[in-house]
Amino acid sequence: MKNEKLTFTCGEGGEAEELFVVEQTRLNGVTYLLVADSEEDDAECLILKDTSAPEEKDSVYEMVEEEVELNAVLKVFEELLEDVEIEV
Repeated sequence: MKNEKLTFTCGEGGEAEELFVVEQTRLNGVTYLLVADSEEDDAECLILKDTSAPEEKDSVYEMVEEEVELNAVLKVFEELLEDVEIEV
């Protein structure tokens, strides 16, 4: 899934946003994506987690906002991408 461009439908209004998957990892049974808003070196990054129910057809992702979880996942992504500077 790395460097794949995905279209996310955001919020109640259903706005579509294209994001690029930089890296994917799985921690404690949860899938996390590090995504960027462009393929440029200075792109803004977000960390998303899969909150889909097993029976759902489409994947549902939410931004990781809880500080402890965010820092733990960010540390893993920094280790996976040791030559890349990540700011979320």
